[in-house]
Amino acid sequence: MTQTIAPRVRTLVLLLLAAACALLAAAAPASAHAALTGSDPRQGAVVDKAPAQVSLTFSESVSMDDDSLRVLDPKGKRVDDGRPSGTGGTTYSVKLHAGLPDGTYTVAYQVVSADSHPVAGAYTFSVGAPSETSVSVSGQAAGGGFVGGLYGVGRYVSYAAFAVLVGGAAFVLACWPRGSGVRVVQRFVVSGWLALTAATLLLLLLRGSYTGSGKAADIFDLSLLGEVLQTKAGAALVSRLLLLAAAALFIAVLFGAYDKREDEEKRDLTFGLAVGGSVVAAGLAATWAMSEHASVGLQAGLAMPVDVVHLIAVATWLGGLTALLVALYRGPADTPVPALAVRRFSRVAFGSVVALVATGTYQSWRQLGSWTAFTDTRYGQLLLVKIGLVAVLVGVAYFSRRWTAQLAEAVPAVAGQRKKERVAASGGRGNDEAKASEKTRTSGKTGASEKTAAAAKTATAEKSGTAAKTDSVERTAAAAKTATAEKGEAAGKTSGAGKASGAGKNSSAGKGPGAGKGSGAGKGSGGSKRAAQLARQRAAVDAARQKRQRDSDPHRFGLRRSVLAEAGVAVVLLAVTTLLTQTEPGRTEEEAKAAGSASAATAAPSTGAVTLDMPFDTGGQNGKGVVRVELDPARVGSNDLHLYVERPDGTAFDIPEVKVALTQKAKDIGPLPVAPDHITTGHWSASQVQIPMAGDWEVAVTVRTSDIDQVTLSKNAQIG
Repeated sequence: MTQTIAPRVRTLVLLLLAAACALLAAAAPASAHAALTGSDPRQGAVVDKAPAQVSLTFSESVSMDDDSLRVLDPKGKRVDDGRPSGTGGTTYSVKLHAGLPDGTYTVAYQVVSADSHPVAGAYTFSVGAPSETSVSVSGQAAGGGFVGGLYGVGRYVSYAAFAVLVGGAAFVLACWPRGSGVRVVQRFVVSGWLALTAATLLLLLLRGSYTGSGKAADIFDLSLLGEVLQTKAGAALVSRLLLLAAAALFIAVLFGAYDKREDEEKRDLTFGLAVGGSVVAAGLAATWAMSEHASVGLQAGLAMPVDVVHLIAVATWLGGLTALLVALYRGPADTPVPALAVRRFSRVAFGSVVALVATGTYQSWRQLGSWTAFTDTRYGQLLLVKIGLVAVLVGVAYFSRRWTAQLAEAVPAVAGQRKKERVAASGGRGNDEAKASEKTRTSGKTGASEKTAAAAKTATAEKSGTAAKTDSVERTAAAAKTATAEKGEAAGKTSGAGKASGAGKNSSAGKGPGAGKGSGAGKGSGGSKRAAQLARQRAAVDAARQKRQRDSDPHRFGLRRSVLAEAGVAVVLLAVTTLLTQTEPGRTEEEAKAAGSASAATAAPSTGAVTLDMPFDTGGQNGKGVVRVELDPARVGSNDLHLYVERPDGTAFDIPEVKVALTQKAKDIGPLPVAPDHITTGHWSASQVQIPMAGDWEVAVTVRTSDIDQVTLSKNAQIG
């Protein structure tokens, strides 16, 4: 069964990792968390004379350097003094050089918002009249490219590693104290520490290039690194490294002194480790809360501790879940995860989910601000996806709880059966060994008796045969008796301990006592090696048998599958969470849209149609009347023109010919002729009338009432 599961596990894990990577790869560059809400001059404006400075207003405070705000002329040359400064609140300005010529100017900005994310953009305005410009405003984005992608991967790894470190340690302390001695659990937690440390160092190196040029060559620029260390984000990353040093000490105690103590002694140390670990975990979570979304905006003082609780709840749930998965699949057969540990984790996970829902609800309200933001903003859409994934995760966790309950009911019966098997096996081995020992001792005694009798018979025969050889016979009989006794003693020792056989044989062969002992030691060493090899083989067979018994348990198998499904959803959920931290909050996005609309409405003096009434008198019969011209919407681009001709008493009447021309004398543009079509009595119309730029335009109307009576009238109209 295990051989069948393993390929499926690897395939599923690879698919889930691919999905997470696809989500991260599909993400756009980090969205601006501080939006541009206003500017002076405004975007696309045409001013009569060059302004003394350019001002930008953001939705929150930002940090700037000398290159953060630049103004470029049509040739791409910088025309600002290079010293941007704050003018109060969230407005920043830079002074321009005096005597700027007419043309189109480009304002480019690249700043870092208060929540540590880069913000970049550009727009144009014109002095006198628009002109061609060599400056491109497309592709003005921060946090993109190779460096931006690598920075996003580092953020994801740091979140995942934090969950593994905190959740794995919490699983050991709160749910399975004996797991501190399990090698796979130790490796799991240590890998989380190593990954978080490596990701933090990577983010620290990438930070300068990520918020600046975006070039890979600037990653190892020490001057940029020095500037990063002076920022809020840099201080947070350095603090995280210091806290990771404390976390290393915590791990050493958890898997060292704590593991070596007995269960009774662990209780006192558990409390100390729980307090110390909670402090370190809260400190690590605060390095995110104090430098990202929670640190700015509405109720920041309350939002930061709420964010810390949110991060710890996520880590305890998802990290502990992954630790349980690793223990179920990779744990040793002789130390399986007990049902009690699973039940404890179920309770811990439930508490984490409650904390997650409470803190997540507050954060959603704070970051969105309205129900429409769920569907109208990218942040709200991602948040809906996250809520759906959490719901799926809770649903799968419900089935895990059911498997846990069934496993708890099945454990006592399985444990009793295994105990009976072990007793039966040990009893069988004891009987076999006793029988073998008895048989060997009986054989040894029989051989010794037979040899002694033979020696005595030989001695008697020799004594009765000749008297002259009495002394010789006695000596021979004594030697035979001695040899027989030595053989009997050697046989007895072989049956009892199995080690002195070599020594007895050497002695009977007439070799010295030293030689006999040397040979016995050599054969004894070989026997001990063989015994050790057999013991290892027996232990391997027992471990394999225990693993087969563990894997054949249907309740444990079902729990493993449900926990694997939970972990898979958790991988995708973590990727969506990482994208959320890189996305502009819905509240900020809606405020920026509203501010932009208000700014456009305020800047446009003309909203709707422009109406011009021009009385005329051609001097002939029926030569008096009024021409009314309506231009809608009176903006740059396409417009609709309507022309009405009325008598002095207000009645409509037709005339032989009417023509319209548009001219902007200040820019020497025009006249641009317009030929309206006759619609009905006294009404002419023209659509798609193109006005190329904003400004003060002259509208000239030529009225002909007869073959020779004609007059041209004109009035000015402001085109926005």
